[in-house]
Amino acid sequence: MTAALEGIRVFDLSRILAGPSCTQILGDLGADIIKVEQPGRGDDTRKWGPPYLKKSDGSDSSEAAYYLGANRNKRSLTLDIATAEGQSLARRLIGISDIFLENYKVDGLKKYGLSYKDLKDEFPQLIYCSITGFGQTGPYAPRAGYDYLIQGMSGLMSVTGEADGGPMKVGVPVSDLITGMYATVAILSALHHRTRTAEGQYIDMALLDSQLSWLYNQGMNYLVGGLIPHRRGNIHPNVGPCQAYRTSNGNLNLMIGNNDQFLKFCTVAGIPEVAEDTRFTENSGRMENLIALNEIIEPIMVARTTEDWLVTLDKVKVGAAPINTVEEILNDPQVESRGMRIALPHEAAGDQLLKMIASPIKMSKTPTEYRYPPPMLGQHTDEVLRDLLGLSHEQIKDLRDRQIV
Repeated sequence: MTAALEGIRVFDLSRILAGPSCTQILGDLGADIIKVEQPGRGDDTRKWGPPYLKKSDGSDSSEAAYYLGANRNKRSLTLDIATAEGQSLARRLIGISDIFLENYKVDGLKKYGLSYKDLKDEFPQLIYCSITGFGQTGPYAPRAGYDYLIQGMSGLMSVTGEADGGPMKVGVPVSDLITGMYATVAILSALHHRTRTAEGQYIDMALLDSQLSWLYNQGMNYLVGGLIPHRRGNIHPNVGPCQAYRTSNGNLNLMIGNNDQFLKFCTVAGIPEVAEDTRFTENSGRMENLIALNEIIEPIMVARTTEDWLVTLDKVKVGAAPINTVEEILNDPQVESRGMRIALPHEAAGDQLLKMIASPIKMSKTPTEYRYPPPMLGQHTDEVLRDLLGLSHEQIKDLRDRQIV
């Protein structure tokens, strides 16, 4: 078997998370990712700890967990693109690459001769993807964009958090990750277009655009109904009852998606008459009268354990799930059976293995592969320059002595 993107090479000049998460997906699918990093410094997230990967003796290495999470299946090349020789080497590598990904500020690579305008005529089949906070156009284009800022600007924080609390960010950097996923979709689409036409193209990805597109039902609630969404905590804005409930020993999420499920729930909860109450027979009524409905449901839910409810509701196919900690879900039998935890050898860990969350992509003919653990800074510099550009040991040593690589 061969990986889906075997034979595709990516010149990856991105750092932090949006770009690296995209190239990790491409790498898992078989693409050769050349992660280009600044000599002596590298991706900023290498230092975004603690925690750091532990060495065999139990001490911290220099590899932060944040960096490790988004950089497997890549080869690290240190290269100073601020120098003329560094720029020349970059262009040679771009010339044998299919994709160029970068997340510099707008026109940030122009001074190095590595903007799309600088490269498109020389490499007409190149797919060039830029990721910025606000895109290449518009009044905010020159601004720096960070996940946390975008979560606030996009409206996401206005609908996240308890109803009587303040705006709340999501617990993971979703704006970066969403943009990385959309960038992956765009790149794969551009590859298909190139197969048909032999033409490369420019891809302009923005964190704000990407996060805004994920407002989905909340955005449409405003566009269609003129309703400005507000924070509702764990209560669904359109369907009910769909929220977190306390049990006698914890919490669980309950999802009632239609009238049949509501009837089943009321039956097993011992309140069949509630399903016949005209206030609650339809979803619209349940939403309008949710406070009254919860006054009935909450004392019933808290009278039984989470485990009891999960078993009871599963039997009648009513949606319910535990509210896990990260530790609990990473040790869950479903996660184990799906192979969602992997372990890779890593130079910094010595004889220990680096535990990672696997790719969620399951393909029958071209499964994902884990060829490389997240690389040490510059780990593959000699290999890339020797094997891809044909440089000799002496030439590479000279470049290193002059701090170009």
